[in-house]
Amino acid sequence: MKKIILTIAALLLAGIMVAQVQVVSATKVGNRIDVVVGNQFFTSYHFQPDEKYPFFFPVNGPVSGASTTSMRNGEFPHHSSLFFGCDRVNGGNYWQEGLERGQIVSVGARIVEAKGERVVIEDECIWKRPDAQAPIIDRRKITISSPSSNLYQLDFDIEMEMLMDVTILKTNHSLFSARIDPDLTVKQGGVMINSEGKEGEKGTFGVASSWIDCYGKRKTGIEGITIMQHPSNKWYPSPWFTRDYGFISPTPMYWPENRETTDLRKGEKINLRYRVLVHAGDSKQAGIVQLFEQYKKE
Repeated sequence: MKKIILTIAALLLAGIMVAQVQVVSATKVGNRIDVVVGNQFFTSYHFQPDEKYPFFFPVNGPVSGASTTSMRNGEFPHHSSLFFGCDRVNGGNYWQEGLERGQIVSVGARIVEAKGERVVIEDECIWKRPDAQAPIIDRRKITISSPSSNLYQLDFDIEMEMLMDVTILKTNHSLFSARIDPDLTVKQGGVMINSEGKEGEKGTFGVASSWIDCYGKRKTGIEGITIMQHPSNKWYPSPWFTRDYGFISPTPMYWPENRETTDLRKGEKINLRYRVLVHAGDSKQAGIVQLFEQYKKE
């Protein structure tokens, strides 16, 4: 009888856990793809031909429905929410404003899985600028799911292929980045914490960490956003460029091994994986440590 009771309890628990997984759907609207979790809008993947690079905005929280990222404030107009880019690549700039300096152009964003426990988006992007040969092509796979009603998950997996020998001069503007909404920033009373438990810009800048979480109080409660870098990544764990005003990015090109350049050869392929978690509660309540342990095994 005891075994039957335990079995029933386990099945009920499993049913509850399955019920927490929400249906996700994606719809292409012109040069963007909108993603909805349950009945709540989560994010759009933008790939307009007149943009500097593709990006995600907004990146809405599961409780507030408001974005955990911000978009192009007056102080830093080149910070487009959640994005991937790099400066000083063979003389080109694929980060800051000015398309003539360099641009990451989508040539084929498409929805591979449109509805279910996850959606999958694939894209191919050319890094180009006028009167210069393209140095890089990247292929990205974006997987979005919602393991529970209090957690949205965005996996950004990218392969960068060098179309020629590439030299990236030391730069603090490199790779996967998030501009955090003011509500969640240290400057406005929020918390920035890394996998070692160090906090704020003073404790996290230049520190090699597996993840950083930023969370703060909103009218609907505490909400946050985490970026994780997968242990399989080249340069893992990359040191982070962080700012208390709300910027986080694992930035290997600011700390190159020779202190001057990152050199990549024609035909070389670099695979990078990042996971973004948008969550209710603080880091402990969201279980960020445990969620990273799970990510490591994937």
